[in-house]
Amino acid sequence: MDRWLLCDFHIHTNMSDGNLSLREVVDLYGQHGFDVIAITDHIFDREYLKRLKERGTKVPSLDESNFREYLRMLAKERDRAWREYNMLLIPGFEVTNNTDYYHIVALDVPQYIDPSLEVVEILEIIRECGGVSIAAHPGKKNSDREHLSKHLYENMDFYGEAFDAWEIGNQFDLYNEVIEKRLRFVASSDFHHMKHFSSWRTLIKVEKDPEAVKEAIKRNEEVAILFFKPGMRADMIEEMAKAQVGA
Repeated sequence: MDRWLLCDFHIHTNMSDGNLSLREVVDLYGQHGFDVIAITDHIFDREYLKRLKERGTKVPSLDESNFREYLRMLAKERDRAWREYNMLLIPGFEVTNNTDYYHIVALDVPQYIDPSLEVVEILEIIRECGGVSIAAHPGKKNSDREHLSKHLYENMDFYGEAFDAWEIGNQFDLYNEVIEKRLRFVASSDFHHMKHFSSWRTLIKVEKDPEAVKEAIKRNEEVAILFFKPGMRADMIEEMAKAQVGA
């Protein structure tokens, strides 16, 4: 019987610009009763990394040289997450273009994607791989000096149905445009630091199976959001989901 699953589809570790290790993230989410998580470390565009280097700043990033090892580490922790916490771990990454300003979360895609590609090319690769595409923080985040997905925001009508889902909530922010345009949606923590652990999350009523979760995101029928705080009871979470979808 399907039940409401507590999910977070946008999480970073210290393999890019997060503070916690992969193992620490898995333990944190597992110990707080999450059903599904996706690890989505950054693949930054080369022009952005070049600008950082010129300023004397170095940020960890996935690239073609370490991508296979990254997937191997996720596979190992996926097995442990299920064994110890009965929690699904979906492998992913964030295609992060900070030159032309679009961030795209790719779930369950086994190949490296160059962030300098055009948005339509990136979405086509994700689709061909049987993955899930999520438009990350399409509105400006309160914590950002720059609008990091400005291109997606300014072209929301053009890209709307091309994405499997749009983030309606990210960290502490909600994006009214996603609501108004009735786009398929998820809500995520965009976790980098512990301050992001209390934030927006997704609830999906579906079997706890990776393929079922992916299809549920794409169907977007029994999907709800909540602002998660540690200590929330399971019955409280279910009631909040039922109140939103009437099921």
